[in-house]
Amino acid sequence: MSDIQSQDERELQDGQGSADVSADASVQDGTSAETSAQTQQEAAQPGDAAQSGEFDENSATLNEMYDHLRHSVDSAELDAFASRPLPDPKDAAAFSRATALLEAVAGNLHTSVATRVALARDMKFPNILVKLSEDPDPTVRAAVAANEEDKNWLVGRLTKDPEVFVREAALRNKQTSWKMRMEGAEDPQIGAQTLDFLARMGTEEGFSGPAVLAAMVRRAVALNPSASEETVQRLAQDGVPDVSHAAQQRLAQ
Repeated sequence: MSDIQSQDERELQDGQGSADVSADASVQDGTSAETSAQTQQEAAQPGDAAQSGEFDENSATLNEMYDHLRHSVDSAELDAFASRPLPDPKDAAAFSRATALLEAVAGNLHTSVATRVALARDMKFPNILVKLSEDPDPTVRAAVAANEEDKNWLVGRLTKDPEVFVREAALRNKQTSWKMRMEGAEDPQIGAQTLDFLARMGTEEGFSGPAVLAAMVRRAVALNPSASEETVQRLAQDGVPDVSHAAQQRLAQ
């Protein structure tokens, strides 16, 4: 009898132990489920601008804002940013930030071509013009080439552009070096109008450049097969003998 009672007590204790373990497991499972739900709820919270898909320009650092504009695919946002008036240059920090961010806009191909052309035409900041001088659209590069705020080395680089009309725009820029003008005057791909422009170098009233170099450019135009007959005839009357002889030789051919 005593043995049966002991066995019953052991079974009862075992049952209670299993129940306790099951209860503990249930508590733990409940806690895990609660924690998981809480984690999911927190993940669903917006939290910050990056998580919500929004961007707070006012709280962004310069690097964050630059990165945002550089990789934005929102053309309307980029065009709107480019059209903002620049801060007063007296506010050096704001002005420097604005021009730095315009470089990001200029380098983003989601910025419309029209806006990139406008920046290339109107800007005078080297960092922006250099960025736009590498634009895949030649109309943008041509606008840079014509911008007289360019550094002469940048214009010189654009006189080597694959597109003729970009090279021609650079050759008409007053910042172009005489070396680049000479090479342009010898280039048979350059159009007759641009060659006529080069053929007038040094003959304008008030010209103050090196007369010898200007005459060398005119002579090169006279020998260029793409120069128009009208241009060559005018050069045949040039006051510098080397120029007029070259033009007369060309007309005699």
